[in-house]
Amino acid sequence: MTYSRRRFLKVTAATIAAPAVWTGAAAARDKNSRLRLGMIGCGGKGLDDAKLAAEHGDFFALCDVDRRQIDRFAENPAVSGTGGHKPDFYSDHRELLQRDDIDAVICATPDHWHTPIYVDAIRAGKHVYAEKPMTLTIDEVKVLRKVVAQSDRTFQVGNQQRSCQWFREAVAIAQSGVLGDNLTATCYLDEGKAGGPFKAQPVPNALDWDRWLGQAPDIPYTAHRCHKSFRWWYEYSGGKLTDWGAHHIDIAQWALNTLDSSPVEISGKGFHDKRENCFNTAQTFHGTMRFANGTKLVFADGGSKNNGILLQGDRERVFVNRGKLVGNMLNHITADPKLHATIRESAERLYKGPYGHSDIEINDYSSFGGHNGKNWTRAKSSHMGNFFKCIESGQKPISDVVSVGSSTIACHLGNIALRLGRQLKWDPVNERFIGDDEANAMLSRKQREGYEIEASTN
Repeated sequence: MTYSRRRFLKVTAATIAAPAVWTGAAAARDKNSRLRLGMIGCGGKGLDDAKLAAEHGDFFALCDVDRRQIDRFAENPAVSGTGGHKPDFYSDHRELLQRDDIDAVICATPDHWHTPIYVDAIRAGKHVYAEKPMTLTIDEVKVLRKVVAQSDRTFQVGNQQRSCQWFREAVAIAQSGVLGDNLTATCYLDEGKAGGPFKAQPVPNALDWDRWLGQAPDIPYTAHRCHKSFRWWYEYSGGKLTDWGAHHIDIAQWALNTLDSSPVEISGKGFHDKRENCFNTAQTFHGTMRFANGTKLVFADGGSKNNGILLQGDRERVFVNRGKLVGNMLNHITADPKLHATIRESAERLYKGPYGHSDIEINDYSSFGGHNGKNWTRAKSSHMGNFFKCIESGQKPISDVVSVGSSTIACHLGNIALRLGRQLKWDPVNERFIGDDEANAMLSRKQREGYEIEASTN
């Protein structure tokens, strides 16, 4: 999966002649120093990731198609070169990736640029910390899995809830069987945004709008398509299904023991604003995914419900989000030594499994929570730390390309069902819809000339 050879060779030749670097050359490589990092995508999420990564390495290169974002990013002491160097600035990520002194890159661009950059970075020999959702389409999942499998580089996706202790405890409780049979996970994802119609505006001088659009259709600039608002357009993202869904559906599948597969049946309905130049992802929605093992996953905007995941069997239920893990079941667990032992046994299997952390003995669930507090900060730090640990050890990261690929596919399936408004049947082995050409046509997107992605998985 690469850009067209014509465009790649053109950029490579230009880079050799006159690199698009906005500051001085990087310092010589010191093999005894910490890892040297590149940042691609310097918005708010990029800065959040960079602060965590700066605990483990030093930023030597920054890349963004909007110079204003780089300037704001570079002002932060955590990434501005306080260790005696200042990072170089680029407008084209391929120029950054050509540097052989960059060990790893942190990528936090809009969604439609995720897969092209991840693939280019892996093929350039860089370790990659990748923001979610992992891809823009289902076909991109297939290609990205192949590219990562062909490399020896570490690829970690930013599904940080996998590294959060109380989410993991919720998974352990669900997998222990104490909730009962007929397990259902309901993901409350908040309502999508409404807005528009938006009028065309002059492109800011600091922004390369053509490159920001990348593979997406060529369309006049409006600030409401760019930066913080990009996720409300199907051209660049997938609304709440790929925003919060990339987190909650991922945890829900883990709890349902379905991270190694995809749903076999998907249905849903949602409201989309179909007017021209309006936010076009689902604003309100409700849908269901059924898996081959008999479990069910419900996704909904939630209305007045708390954003989070309800895990429910025919006996008990628990609710988890970034602020809490609650339910009558938790009091029973802490008060009953036998039940507590059952959960710890389930947790031990979970933590020693493919996405394991060292087990932490839990006796009191009241200490969990704190979306804006130290607990959630520790979870984010732990997730980034796992990335660097796996670079050193060569182990598979907690959020690997295969398992996150499964939950990413589920998110895209949900969006396709919402857009078509009917029940769909999915073949998880061949990864195609059964008897539905219209749905299969939505596995990929038409890409703009010069930014094509080779989607072959052969």
